[in-house]
Amino acid sequence: MNAHVENILFNAENTALLNQPADADSLKAALRTLGGGVSIITAGEGETRTGATVTSATALSVEPARMLVSLNRSSSTWPVVERYGHFGINIVGAAHEEIANQFAGRGGLRGPARYRGAEWTTAVSGAPLLVDAVAAIDCVVEEAIERHSHVIVIGTVLAIRLGTGHSLLYQDGRYHAVA
Repeated sequence: MNAHVENILFNAENTALLNQPADADSLKAALRTLGGGVSIITAGEGETRTGATVTSATALSVEPARMLVSLNRSSSTWPVVERYGHFGINIVGAAHEEIANQFAGRGGLRGPARYRGAEWTTAVSGAPLLVDAVAAIDCVVEEAIERHSHVIVIGTVLAIRLGTGHSLLYQDGRYHAVA
């Protein structure tokens, strides 16, 4: 059965979906059902370091090696990525839940205080990378596309470090470990 026919049948059988408004709250509710891999985006140096926990880091292409991350323009992270022209994508596992919470802003930590309680190294680009990350990807900004509340940042991959373990997922407002 082709996708068009399947969509018609789906919508005919589930008319309640048609009654949901296309607003921010409905979109957030829909996206909460989608599990996403947890990454900590890091940028800056010294006292200007900052970062954010995201589920929006993904590969744009593998040849050439390019990553994509969506950052809120009003966050403290985007201006630092823009200033330094680099960012680290730290793919984290179950052991990193506390540090993921810090970078998500839980507990009120900001800037370099978010780096407390973990061991960091400096990547080729200058971005901070989590030493025991499941994987870490070092990027320089190739392009930034500002749309609405966010910036789509495309990064050229300079280096990759593979660690051990399985990535952490986030769904329905909670972390989930992958076995």
